[in-house]
Amino acid sequence: MTLLITVFAAVASTVVWYFKNNGKYSLGSLCLMYWGASIMWFVDAIFEYAELGAEFFTPASSDMLNDAFLGVSVVALGLVIWLVMLIVKDPDGRLVSLLKKQKAVG
Repeated sequence: MTLLITVFAAVASTVVWYFKNNGKYSLGSLCLMYWGASIMWFVDAIFEYAELGAEFFTPASSDMLNDAFLGVSVVALGLVIWLVMLIVKDPDGRLVSLLKKQKAVG
């Protein structure tokens, strides 16, 4: 499940990057984070298949639920990291203008 969730996130972010990329919002970084996580989970799946064999394809429902939570957590953490990058980069200058406005008022 972790692999599927991260691959879906990687594909979705790549499609958005491809059609809406102007370099302004660092969508490439988001894509790279999700593709890196997808590759990591793919390698993990290969080694787990080598260890378990055919049992790999019949996981317990509790294992699938745990993997789904882990996959959603990885996607959420990637979004948090990307949002922090955006706040630091401040591509539209909104944070700077907000701080200047508050300084002028106060």
